Amino acid sequence: MKKVGLFIDTWYPMVDGVIKVVDNYARRLVRYCDVVVFCPATRGYSKEEDDKLPYKVVRCTSLPLINNDYDLPTPALDPVFEAQLVRSGIDFVHIHSPFTVGLAGVLYAKLHKLPVVATLHSQYKQDFEKPLGKVKPAVTVVMNTIMRVFNSCNECWAVNEEIKELYQKEYGLTAPCKVRLNATDHQPVSDLREAARTVNKTYSIPEDARVFLFVGRINFIKNIDFTVRSLARAKALGLKNFRMLFVGKGQDEEKLSELVAELGLTNEVVMCGLVSDKAMLENLYSRAKLFLFPSLYDANSLVQIEAACQSTPTLFLEGAKTAATVTPGVNGYVSPAGEENYARAIMDILADAEGYERVAKATFRDLYINWDDVIRDVYKDYCMFDHS
Repeated sequence: MKKVGLFIDTWYPMVDGVIKVVDNYARRLVRYCDVVVFCPATRGYSKEEDDKLPYKVVRCTSLPLINNDYDLPTPALDPVFEAQLVRSGIDFVHIHSPFTVGLAGVLYAKLHKLPVVATLHSQYKQDFEKPLGKVKPAVTVVMNTIMRVFNSCNECWAVNEEIKELYQKEYGLTAPCKVRLNATDHQPVSDLREAARTVNKTYSIPEDARVFLFVGRINFIKNIDFTVRSLARAKALGLKNFRMLFVGKGQDEEKLSELVAELGLTNEVVMCGLVSDKAMLENLYSRAKLFLFPSLYDANSLVQIEAACQSTPTLFLEGAKTAATVTPGVNGYVSPAGEENYARAIMDILADAEGYERVAKATFRDLYINWDDVIRDVYKDYCMFDHS
């Protein structure tokens, strides 16, 4: 194996789970081989920042999308990108999205008779049902296009068993598929008291306050409005002296702040903005009692693994694919649907101190996975493909 190409349809300075996955792949794969990340030139990107990375980045032109955090990559309209791809010398293709950049990777692999694998990161049908929901034939056309890309790969890697089943039974995946779990590069906090002091001071949190946390895009597709409404119900049920920290940026920040004010939670909710310092993120996870993640959108979020690294259990919502790795009541929590149920689940967890400690320990034991171990196995998988 000489050189691996990782293809993704968005990149820094945008931050999301898939970008972090590819970055962690690239940083560790350079120990075994040369790596090139093929991605779009997104809004606000800096070539100087790209050059600081320990792997090569090749960007294509892109167009901004209205009312969306993401840009539309246009590799087919970028002859410079096409020339760099041809000259790259990659001999293995790994796509992390099925759109224009991912498709460019598949086409290049087929043209040059290279092996190509794809990671199934997302529930794409949900992405398109929101804007196209009333036009079901359009959703079908988009999904058929996406699945043609994945089915043309030598192998697909699902981020958990539930996602594998979804793609095979509902989306029509026919390519060989196996599970390859996500991981984290976070490390457990060594001094919990100092970490708590740092967070309390930074965000003006009382020392005895119970802290709940969300980290990710501030977008209602993540069900964060559900979180706020559930906390309002929990407060009405008697939950006192708590803080809910939202860490991240996104298109619904203003709407979230308005909802917080409307529900009378201004004193309890803290909008932390984007936190890029890893040590501070580790402090935040360790300070939190619960990671509140009622998202039905995510496939297998890195943030729940980051929380597990600090022995912080996650409270999911029933039906969440991203909860597939969790055993409810053993190494995490799953609430029945509905804001009232979610609120009562929070209250019940807090009321059972002994049970919580048991779950917290198991969260770290069972769900914390390090990228170093994962990528070692990934490279072995790459080498199993005959690409002579």
